[in-house]
Amino acid sequence: MAWLMPRQSPSVRKPWVFDPDNTGYISTEKFRSLLQRHGSELDPHKLEVLLALADSNSEGRICYQDFVNLMSNKRSNSFRQAILQGNRRLCSKALLEETGLSLSQRLIRHVAYETLPREIDRKWYYDSYTCCPPPWFMITITIVEVAFFLYNGVVLDRYVLQVSHPLYLKNALLYHPQLRAQAWRYLTYIFMHAGIEHLGLNVVLQLLVGVPLEMVHGAARISFVYIAGVVAGSLAVSVADMTAPVVGSSGGVYALVSAHLANIVMNWSGMKCQFKLLRMAVALICMSFEFGRAVWLRFHPSAYPPCPHPSFMAHLGGVMVGITLGVIILRNYEQRLQDQTLWWIFLSIYVIFVLFAIFWNIFAYSLLDLKLPPPP
Repeated sequence: MAWLMPRQSPSVRKPWVFDPDNTGYISTEKFRSLLQRHGSELDPHKLEVLLALADSNSEGRICYQDFVNLMSNKRSNSFRQAILQGNRRLCSKALLEETGLSLSQRLIRHVAYETLPREIDRKWYYDSYTCCPPPWFMITITIVEVAFFLYNGVVLDRYVLQVSHPLYLKNALLYHPQLRAQAWRYLTYIFMHAGIEHLGLNVVLQLLVGVPLEMVHGAARISFVYIAGVVAGSLAVSVADMTAPVVGSSGGVYALVSAHLANIVMNWSGMKCQFKLLRMAVALICMSFEFGRAVWLRFHPSAYPPCPHPSFMAHLGGVMVGITLGVIILRNYEQRLQDQTLWWIFLSIYVIFVLFAIFWNIFAYSLLDLKLPPPP
């Protein structure tokens, strides 16, 4: 495996070794000679993919950049297309049919089938995953949310419908329209929840969905989707439900879950997770229940008028992030996002929305002469 790592392969950093004429291509003969010399060092699934790449081009040459991406364990879009259109079929048995696996190997295989629609990606992930680093982001954010909830429960002496306590809004973390100039509140509101019924469903969804996604796509990409959903959620409230506060991690949770469900639907035939229709139905029912609870609470008479209960618009902001930026990330496993046109389109729309919401918060509240609830 050492020859796959750029820092251990000086020849990869010297393109003239494989491409002496500087054409941007290397011959399949040289590529095959590498496989013959080092094939015994490779996992069988990766060797299978490399052979498919060698057989994929009838012109007898391989793009050098694809070769470099492969050595870096990053596969470009053209690399994937070369495999899919190759002359050699990936005909070995599916990963699901392999036996004699350890518990950890079965777990990794299960995660691969839960999240990835293509067998070639599942095999690549199965051979590449090392659990280093572990899915720390989703686990850490969950622990912190639970810790803050328990702390508030002790302080308020209430765990169910904490939001109805008269001191609840005095917390410095939640978003309140009168305190919208305190920018940290647009993010830290995720550490406050309306009650254990609110926290419980969010924690279950972000662990069951978020942890496997982070294991496959990495902390950087999944944290981006999560945090983008959180920020979009609070900004959506400040624009569309201007008098209401907002609490809970539903914006981030709904971004991840919506992206995952949309990815399953868009790759329905390729997703091989068991009982996928039933599980999608259960996930949608849970999300609908949580959203319905939030809508009911928003319009329920407030325990501390004239300030209303927290808004439900953060859920919708998270969904919009999930079905745009989130789907692009989940559909491009180990692909360079900057090469995807849709990524730049959706990212631009998101940035425009954030800038619009910032100007809205600066100017619209005074121009509309809106009557806001008093500060807590």
